[in-house]
Amino acid sequence: MTAARWLALGVPLLAVLAAARLERDRRARGAALLAAVAAALGVAALNEVARQTGWYAFAPVNGAYRGMPVDLWLGWAALWGALPVLLRRFLPLPVALGLLLWLDVVAMPALHPLVVLGPHWLVGEVVGLFAVALPAQLLGRWSADGRHLRARVLLQVAVFAALVLWFVPGVAFELGDGSWTPLTGLPRAALLTLGQVALLVATPALAAVREFVARGGGTPYPWDPPVRLVSTGPYAYLANPMQVGAAALLLLTATLTRSLALVAATVLAVAFSAAVARPHEEHDLIRRHGDAWRDWRRAVRDWWPRWRPYASGAPAVLRLDAGCGPCVGVWRFLARRDPVNLTIAPAEEGQMRAGYTGGDGHTERGVAAVARGLEHLNLGWAWVGWTLRLPGMTWLAQVVTDAMIAPPHPAGGKRCPTPSDACSTARSPRSAGTASPASRPAPSPPPPA
Repeated sequence: MTAARWLALGVPLLAVLAAARLERDRRARGAALLAAVAAALGVAALNEVARQTGWYAFAPVNGAYRGMPVDLWLGWAALWGALPVLLRRFLPLPVALGLLLWLDVVAMPALHPLVVLGPHWLVGEVVGLFAVALPAQLLGRWSADGRHLRARVLLQVAVFAALVLWFVPGVAFELGDGSWTPLTGLPRAALLTLGQVALLVATPALAAVREFVARGGGTPYPWDPPVRLVSTGPYAYLANPMQVGAAALLLLTATLTRSLALVAATVLAVAFSAAVARPHEEHDLIRRHGDAWRDWRRAVRDWWPRWRPYASGAPAVLRLDAGCGPCVGVWRFLARRDPVNLTIAPAEEGQMRAGYTGGDGHTERGVAAVARGLEHLNLGWAWVGWTLRLPGMTWLAQVVTDAMIAPPHPAGGKRCPTPSDACSTARSPRSAGTASPASRPAPSPPPPA
């Protein structure tokens, strides 16, 4: 069995090293690593399912995780993740999947007695191919070639969520203390409440991911970064909302599962982020964005958020229908709170009742536009805005607004006769905190509908 384990690890790793010599592109190599991580997580999850279904099992050996030899696990991840991505120019996806299936069908019986196959092990192979290898390949290939931005970000979010919410706690429980038992024993109502709390904790991180896509044209993965500097959304308040969100979720999980080992893992993750990842990231961002990045980082901290948002560049514009009563109420609400770097203006004839245009040209409509306006107030209201823009929440809030508050209609109410009329509320670009609200004239609210 020892020779089989060495071969199961050594042959895939040597193949990956050889393929990496053919693929010199740094981005493609980073994508191959990401595909390997995705495959490793998928294989670990597949092993948990196989233990319940009896598809296959492994002989008891040293160096195993949850009954699976670590060397086989790593070799499997290399074959299903990194290797086909590095060879994607020679192996189209259907061919790669076919070869992977053939290789497993041949190798799994040959690994006996290390691998013990059940009567339905081929079912597990097919499930693994489509539930693990296929998503890992799509993620790696799309990331390597810069295709399907939104789809590859969704896959990245799934990988990172599995890493933070399942795999890292599982490893901490195996090597240290704690377990899932305190959670699995809770009633459904309590689990639902905890799920909502966790979603609120993760909201800035999720909003930051969307900001990378919508405003930066990139992803959170370091080898697939945004092409434009992102200093809006959560990044107007905090420099690393994703790391803070991940650490907060780990600490929440550690508290609920009573695991000191998971607390230690969180501390190690934060230390790695500060000591290793941050210098690399800063060097790359300075090289790509220069003074714009330096100005932003002087104003925005790593682990402690600002209360008022950082502002740079041209002001965003929020247009609201002055002939719509609820829109006027929103206008007054925002204007009274002295928004940062936001101009509130009447919607033009024929436009929808709420529209937002960022200084970089990014646009939103309806409830999403108002949610963007909340980001210009303070951290508390920005959090509400990020929550409103969560997947599904925007649609639900828009449906409720259309049905109960203000049905969709083009702007066409009372118009502002002159630019100086009280219908217009403007804010010039500035950083929060540079002047007290009391030192500036209070904005005039729009006229009543």
